[in-house]
Amino acid sequence: MALVLTTGPALEPVSLDEVKAHLRIDHVDEDVLLASLVTTARIHLETRLGLSFITQNWMLVLDQWPDAPNIFLPLGPVQQITGITLYDSSDQTSVIDTASYALDAISQPARLVWRGAMPKPAPQRAYNGIEISLTTGFGANALDVPQPLRQAILLLVSHWYENREPVGLASEIREIPQMVSMLTNSYRRVRL
Repeated sequence: MALVLTTGPALEPVSLDEVKAHLRIDHVDEDVLLASLVTTARIHLETRLGLSFITQNWMLVLDQWPDAPNIFLPLGPVQQITGITLYDSSDQTSVIDTASYALDAISQPARLVWRGAMPKPAPQRAYNGIEISLTTGFGANALDVPQPLRQAILLLVSHWYENREPVGLASEIREIPQMVSMLTNSYRRVRL
């Protein structure tokens, strides 16, 4: 199983102006650094939490259908399943009819639920025979992202801006502030 980003977010959940106001910076000398820190903070938190903040398109790639009756989707929140493609042994594709499956976005994690029997035929390619296209994210606008996640980005950017080296003068490791974890804990997926 692999996740492949096909279309990234159109914008960041926190603007450069918001970061500069948070850090009380009124010059443009470090705008490139600050913008890269925002992107890095977003990617770090999205990866840690298994979430997409701003609307993105992803492809879940499987070798074969899982034995379970439903397919759990490893990234959330899922807005929609935009298509399922199967590959045969000569790399020809076929598309699964959208009427044969549904998205259960309420479950955590979200899942693809079959309406009736599993689709046949099974993929004939030995690897990456199934592609499930997803649209994920809280929404297309920065304000669609929950405020605690936006605040966590600001705190991470601030931390990384102030602590540009991973180890300080006293050889102390500069860990991510505990407040970031506190803000994001309720968005973590709990695995039993």
